[in-house]
Amino acid sequence: MTDGIINVYKERGFTSHDVVAKLRGILRQKKIGHTGTLDPEAEGVLPVCLGSATKVCELLTDKEKTYRAVLLLGVTTDTQDATGTVLKEQPVTCEEPAVRACIASFIGEQDQVPPMYSALKVNGKKLYELARQGIEVERKARRITIRQIRICAIDLPRITMEVTCSKGTYIRTLCHDIGAALGCGGCMESLLRTQVGPFRLEESVRLSEIEQLRDAGRLSEVIRPVDSVFQSYEALHLTQAGDRLVQNGNPIEAIPELVADAAEEVTIPDGMRYRIYSSEGVFWAVYEWRQAKGRYWPVKMFLGGER
Repeated sequence: MTDGIINVYKERGFTSHDVVAKLRGILRQKKIGHTGTLDPEAEGVLPVCLGSATKVCELLTDKEKTYRAVLLLGVTTDTQDATGTVLKEQPVTCEEPAVRACIASFIGEQDQVPPMYSALKVNGKKLYELARQGIEVERKARRITIRQIRICAIDLPRITMEVTCSKGTYIRTLCHDIGAALGCGGCMESLLRTQVGPFRLEESVRLSEIEQLRDAGRLSEVIRPVDSVFQSYEALHLTQAGDRLVQNGNPIEAIPELVADAAEEVTIPDGMRYRIYSSEGVFWAVYEWRQAKGRYWPVKMFLGGER
């Protein structure tokens, strides 16, 4: 079984589940999972986890994401994007300075109401299933953060912008809300995801390319090791005594007898996370320092199951 992460370029027309299903056929293995749904009409970065790397899926889902979106002003649809039924068309009379000021006002923390056409569940039913039946239900607003919006081009009624945001953000809804704030309505015309955590668009590969690499025996060129996700964490290497503790998912003290590169007489910030490597240099786990316990504590194990 192959372990690692492939930065897949999801093409338009595929669901995220389609990508996983096709990869299972290409790689001939079942243990595969994606790291966050992209709408069928959206394109771009979709990290896919293989084998033991599936334990990383939830961690990657939590990462910030960056999108390039085209906002079409003057058109409001039921899906909040250009694939939906047009509910209203209005003239776009706002000028560029007003557009820029309005968009800038959406940067920061805010409450966003998820769209009806989404995979979120209410009372066990997916919202889009209810929407297709003509049923609209109340949705709770969710706290999101728009870290940055960079306006790439304004050619009214279209605005191209690059958005970096927290998990759970709907770019469709952002476009809809900007249009509403400008008084003319708006919808998302296209969406390209350009980054998920450390995974960038320029390094992504299409399914057809993955198939070609498989046939050429070069799949390893596009499979990133599991620990590549945690490069922002410092690395700690165990001694053989430390190996025995971590193999059983135990916490470990910051002493040289257990951690070969343990720093002496250094204050470790509470909650600081580390990549843990065996005495032979194999990535085994992510641990964090818990000051109250005076030990490194397991967060995610990649050896011998999760604890």
